[in-house]
This record gives sequence, structure tokens and C-alpha cells, in this order.
Amino acid sequence: MKIETEEISIPLLIEKEVRLFIKRIDKIHPFVSGNKWFKLKYNLIEAQMQDLDTLLTFGGAFSNHISATAYAAKEKGFKSIGIIRGEEHLPLNPTLHFAKQNGMELHYLSRSDYRKKTNPEFLELLKAQFGCFYLIPEGGTNKLATQGTAEILEANDTQDYICCAVGTGGTIAGIINASTAKQTVIGFPAIKGIDCIEKDIKNWTSSTNYKFINTYTGKGYAKVSEKLVEFISEFNTVNDIPLDAIYTGKMMMGVLDLISKNFFPKGSNILTIHTGGLQGNKGMAERLGVKLPS
Repeated sequence: MKIETEEISIPLLIEKEVRLFIKRIDKIHPFVSGNKWFKLKYNLIEAQMQDLDTLLTFGGAFSNHISATAYAAKEKGFKSIGIIRGEEHLPLNPTLHFAKQNGMELHYLSRSDYRKKTNPEFLELLKAQFGCFYLIPEGGTNKLATQGTAEILEANDTQDYICCAVGTGGTIAGIINASTAKQTVIGFPAIKGIDCIEKDIKNWTSSTNYKFINTYTGKGYAKVSEKLVEFISEFNTVNDIPLDAIYTGKMMMGVLDLISKNFFPKGSNILTIHTGGLQGNKGMAERLGVKLPS
């Protein structure tokens, strides 16, 4: 599978004497896009090996993972169950409508109950309710997911810096494992307070060539500022590359800001990972009354 990488060309990069690339894994599948394709790859194989016909997973109302899992399950012949954080709101937003349209059975949990999603006793209650299922954690992140995301980097990805948005940590962990000691992997968290994620990442990789920059989370996980919306719109106009408002938009805004502040030495080559997530833009745009590319 060939993954397209594009070079960004704007005056700032010439001024600062750095080169910036974006790896378009968002383009590898129309519905199971970006990092979700890699995260689900080996989990689906494992579910088949265990002879289980139902996938159960967790996510929020705008979750890329919920959308991707619903489609992948249908494509591979699985039933799917989505445990959604919060109350049901009708009509369904575009993400949940798509999931239901692709056969996912949706069930809603209060935020307090949702926090029990990794509790063994709680999972046993779900098994009593739904029968046997293959569990995929929230965001799709587990050891098998990092096995898949390690395949995002290819032999010709030799840039000095690799920049990636961070949600549950499974994507960047795989990228760290696939990187070389001469490369620096930089994570841009989508939320504040990622101590538990950093702890998980240490369980998935023994490498130390990575760091996190926590200053570009914005207002929070699913909150979009006018500044971010304007940035995403301008970036798409100039480069013909749509970014999502939760992950890649924040990451790219952060990368360009760091370049402007001379964070990267002259002569640096920087690779950014477009992890997909564009399906969420439609629901976010409707909810907030803003314009976002899709």
C-alpha cells in the first residue's frame, strides 16, 4: 500500500530554512481513514482468529473511532456495538447516524458509568447483557493497535522530526517504535493533562526519542476556537489539504507556530502525520455553526 506524502510550500518555511511534509494517511480509505485503519487492522484479524462475530467498543458522540469501527465491522462481516458517552440526542449527529447506518448498535451511558469502561466487573456486566464480543478499547488503542500504527512510517520517511497529534496514544506509540534513534517524534496532545497517556505509552515502547508539547490543546478536546477554524480554512485554501478540528488542525497550527519561533534548527526536515478524522468536521460544524472542510 503506497501512502502519499506531500511537501508544504509557504513563505515561512523558506524564511526559516526548513522543509515540511505531510503524510496523507487520511487518504488510504474513504471511511476507515488515517490512523483508525492501522489501529483496527490487527484487532480485526485477532477477532477473526478468536472466532468472535461481534465487536464492542466505546466512544464519544463525534468519535472517529466509532465511525471507523462501524464501517470496518460491516466490511469484514462483524456485528458491532458502540457504547456512547452521554445521553442520546435526536436527530443523531452525522457521526452516530453514519455508525447506525452501517449496522452499529448504539447504547448510551452516563458520564459517571462511562468512566467504568476499563473496570473488569463492568465489562462482565456488558458480556451478560450483549453476549460474547471482541473488545476494542476507546480510541482503538491497545498493543495490537500499536503493531498496526508502527506501519505508518515507511523506509523513505527519513525526516529529522516526526510530528503527530495525540489522543489515546496508540498512534504515536507505534510511530515511536518505527522511528530511528536519529529521529525525534513530537506529540501534540488534543487534550490537557495527559499523564495517564504518557504512562501507557511507556508500556508500549522502550524508546526515548520522543517528547510532548502541551501548549496547543486549545479550549479542550471537542472545543473549537475561532482562531483554529480560521487557521484550518486558510491552510486548506493555500495547500488544498483539509485538516480536522480536534487533532490535525491543532497539530499543524502548533508545528507552524514552533517553526516561526525557531524551535526547529535551520536545515531541518519535518514530517507531519495527517491522522484523518475529517468525518468529525461535519458534526462539529453543525454543532458550533462554523465552516470546516470535510
